[in-house]
Amino acid sequence: MNALFVGHSYIDMTMLTDVMPSGDDKEVAKDFAVSFGGNAVTAAFACAKLGIPSDLLTTISDDWLGQMFMMMAQRYNVSVYPRKVARCSLSFVLPKAGKRAILRARDNAYLRPFMKLDVSCYTAVHLDGHQHDAALYYAKAAREAGVLVSLDGGGVRANTEEVLHYTDVAVVAEAFCKEIKLSSKETLQYLHERGVKVAAVTEGEHGMIWSEEDGHVQHLAALRVPDEKVIDTSGAGDVFHGAYLASYLRSPSSPWAVHFDFARAASAHKVQHLGNEAGLPSEEDIVTARREFGGAR
Repeated sequence: MNALFVGHSYIDMTMLTDVMPSGDDKEVAKDFAVSFGGNAVTAAFACAKLGIPSDLLTTISDDWLGQMFMMMAQRYNVSVYPRKVARCSLSFVLPKAGKRAILRARDNAYLRPFMKLDVSCYTAVHLDGHQHDAALYYAKAAREAGVLVSLDGGGVRANTEEVLHYTDVAVVAEAFCKEIKLSSKETLQYLHERGVKVAAVTEGEHGMIWSEEDGHVQHLAALRVPDEKVIDTSGAGDVFHGAYLASYLRSPSSPWAVHFDFARAASAHKVQHLGNEAGLPSEEDIVTARREFGGAR
């Protein structure tokens, strides 16, 4: 059982601070973390940390930040299929009070075409919608090969509508619902109408709702992580995606309620740590999160 992840890579600079300087002011952050970033990228690392062989088709530069990214990938045995860009993309993340502000600098001027891999060797393909041409190609190829297609709908991308027609599992954010001007429940119907078999909307601290092909809407509450333990919510959704895929790949016949329950515990672990790498959960971390925060919000 293995998975291919397709998306855009970042180096995340996460700083914990109460004050953002302006003008000529200077401040000192309380803490900081430097890690890999990007939606499908973080999902791939999370899936790999949970023991699932994970390949990653993503943007890579030849600068020193790109080299840093490749070192991180080697540490987690994530095989990278690079799509060359001139400069590494950066995210400056400022978490505070359960929220996070993000400033991005992105290079998506691709210097080479994406690699066309044989998807038949994978059990699942996960897309975050970035690299629009690659996302559509792999969605179609995976559907033709009978490989599960998972989509992270953090927002509406240029060809999201078309990609959805080849998607089996779509987990979208509230921001996605706002962009298409539909409620969470209406969004589930919207996704099913485009052929999605398992449609879900994540709602932050309120948990998630989802439905399968029978249309029955189910709710899964978020685990009750005390406010004082919530350090950094950035990347929690990406870890969620990687964790439900890891759960699915280990036990494809289990209900999606089981996979999503596993993933919510993974997210509960992530929010207690600064930066994506520190927040990647192990199996033991997920057991601990379930035991400590089993009460739902």
